[in-house]
Amino acid sequence: MAGDPQAPVILCLHGFPEYSGAFDDLVPHLEEHFFLVAPDQRGYGQSWRPTEVDHYAPAALVADAAAILRHYSPDKPVAAVLGHDWGAAVAYGLAFRNPALFERLIVANGVHPIPFQRALAAGGAQSKASQYINWLRAEGSEVKLTENNHLRMMSLFSEHMDMSWMDAGKVAAYRAAWGTADQVRGMVNWYRASNLKVAAPGQPLPPEALPQWPAHALRVPMPHLLLWGEEDTALLPECHAGLEDFCDDLTRVSLTGVDHWLLHQKPAEVARHIRQFLR
Repeated sequence: MAGDPQAPVILCLHGFPEYSGAFDDLVPHLEEHFFLVAPDQRGYGQSWRPTEVDHYAPAALVADAAAILRHYSPDKPVAAVLGHDWGAAVAYGLAFRNPALFERLIVANGVHPIPFQRALAAGGAQSKASQYINWLRAEGSEVKLTENNHLRMMSLFSEHMDMSWMDAGKVAAYRAAWGTADQVRGMVNWYRASNLKVAAPGQPLPPEALPQWPAHALRVPMPHLLLWGEEDTALLPECHAGLEDFCDDLTRVSLTGVDHWLLHQKPAEVARHIRQFLR
């Protein structure tokens, strides 16, 4: 937590393979104006880290975040929810299930489930970029991720990305947050509990093989800001193609010279867009 508890609240939801420290570089640019709440989500860091997959059902993860919103603002909606990567999936879930709890949605290089599933199923560039999902879902991936002082985890974190922001202090903090294979299992279980389907490259999946999500139930009713680092190699532009079809009020902002880790690479610019959106 950072900032004045009496200031407007922003709930900050991290993704994989980060923890609450995902927002450390952003906080100094926002704490003067907002009260920032950045929890370790279930399965990460200092949070509850059960090993069973069913504890990571999307509804349970959204319920965690909803409980935090109610705790910090029991009588009125908070100013915003900010989600990055998997944190964006939870943020979208809140928008679908609990829209009365917050006023605005901010997503930084994260995806709405319907456009993302379309891209994953197409057998094209996004399907190829997302083959790691199947690798993570395989039994025992948590052991491989933690071997040799988290070497595979760090490689997955940094592949084709600009990691110049990751200094020695951050490396130590991330390794401490990841912990043992049993602890990392909780992180990986987010992938195992998801019903997203990933096509093999060049082998698109038929519509009947995909989750049947009713579009009307996955609509974002509040003003929504999408911040996108254009150099992301994990999530490609096709992931958010047609997002307008699922939003009542969408603002898109593209950031040049940054990738999936835009919160670390250009935190001042990210914060400027957030302040403008929440003005």
